[in-house]
Amino acid sequence: MRFLRRSLTGLFLLSLTLGLLAYAGVQVRDAVQDRMAQEPRSFQPRERIFAVNVVPVQFETITPELTAFGQIESRRTLEIRAAVGGRVVEIAPEFVEGGSVTEGEVLLRIDPTDAQSVLERVQSDILDAEAEQREADRALVLAQDELAAAEEQAALRERAFQRQRDLRDRGVGTAAAVEVAELAAAQARQSVLSRRQAVAQAEARIDQSTTRLSRAILAEAEAQRRLDDTVITAGFTGTLSDVSVVEGRLVSSNEQLARLIDADALEVAFRVSTQQFARLLDDAGKLQNADVTVVLDVFGTNLTAKGTLSRSGAAVGSGQTGRLLFATLDTAPGFRPGDFVTVKIQEPPIERVARVPASALNAANEVLVLAEDDRLEIVQVTLVRRQGDDVLIRARGLNGRDVVAERTPLLGGGIKVRPLRETGGQTVVEQPEMVELTDERRARLTAFVEGNTRMPAEAKQRILDQLAQGKVPARVVERIESRMGG
Repeated sequence: MRFLRRSLTGLFLLSLTLGLLAYAGVQVRDAVQDRMAQEPRSFQPRERIFAVNVVPVQFETITPELTAFGQIESRRTLEIRAAVGGRVVEIAPEFVEGGSVTEGEVLLRIDPTDAQSVLERVQSDILDAEAEQREADRALVLAQDELAAAEEQAALRERAFQRQRDLRDRGVGTAAAVEVAELAAAQARQSVLSRRQAVAQAEARIDQSTTRLSRAILAEAEAQRRLDDTVITAGFTGTLSDVSVVEGRLVSSNEQLARLIDADALEVAFRVSTQQFARLLDDAGKLQNADVTVVLDVFGTNLTAKGTLSRSGAAVGSGQTGRLLFATLDTAPGFRPGDFVTVKIQEPPIERVARVPASALNAANEVLVLAEDDRLEIVQVTLVRRQGDDVLIRARGLNGRDVVAERTPLLGGGIKVRPLRETGGQTVVEQPEMVELTDERRARLTAFVEGNTRMPAEAKQRILDQLAQGKVPARVVERIESRMGG
């Protein structure tokens, strides 16, 4: 009996389950048929509108500014070297790194003992040469007097010889006496020749003494220069750099001790491309005297100096391109040689160009222009210059129109936008289109918003406040009705 009762109970539960499943299947089938029998709801398509920043295009005459990077240099830089070797015995207090010195100021002294000794020895040689020259002069006078005496004696001997020959011709004298007189005359003539040779030697001695004196004077000048070279002075007013000597140190000849830089004669050297260099030439092909502004960025505090373009490099260096230019700075307080600076050069003015942000131009030199009904239009332009974050463009029929400042991949020709304009540094947003609602339409929209449980409370309250106004933004109404499905 128990088995029969349990079997009947199980059969009853199985039948009940099958009946419920059959009822559920019928309900699902009826719901699907009812859903398929209904007419499909149609949603009104809504065009997407993008908000874009626009800038007006105004053609005008603009002076472009060429920007480059360069390095400050000094037109006068002197290497202070030791002309003679020795021990440094005195150093000026200003002879330190960064010390300011004036022209002619004594910087340091090298031990002058050796140079002074050489100078004194050469001066002694000069005294000897002068004494030798005086002695040679006296010897020449004596030699000339001896020559005169020898010539007088030779004349007497010659007259005596003539007299003995006349006596022999008259038969009074003898041949032996004539021969003795002739021999005496010949000896007198030989004595004259000897005296003449002595005069020539005296004259040569004078020449030698003069040459010796000249050499001694030259040696004195050289010794004086070497003595003067022991004192090193500043060649011009400037600032010292790379100082590498202290008092008591031994220095060698031609050793560099420091560098003297003229901080008031600064210039900037910078490199530009060949195309930029061509724009800085005049009609005659010469470099223009364009104005230059040099800026040194010192952690937000900019140091600025004015100057003039002066010259260009004579040749292009190995492995380099473009052109090397130099600009002379007028006054540059705070600048030092070696500073890395930004150089801005004023180019010749360009007429009928407009300045727009560089983000408004694509790679094909096209811009998006605001046309009728706030739709975008693609316009081809000519790129004239790039100026930092801006570009200078030129196009026909573009003057006075609005151009999209920042292009995005979502923007293109024919797309409807909501323009945002800047006035006085503030962005002005155009007011949206407003519509008036009937009471029935307002109540239906309000009920839908209140019944939406997935909407945040803040957004729901904001939309309800807008619906409570006399006029409601059209885009808000369109968005709610699109979600309502009608």
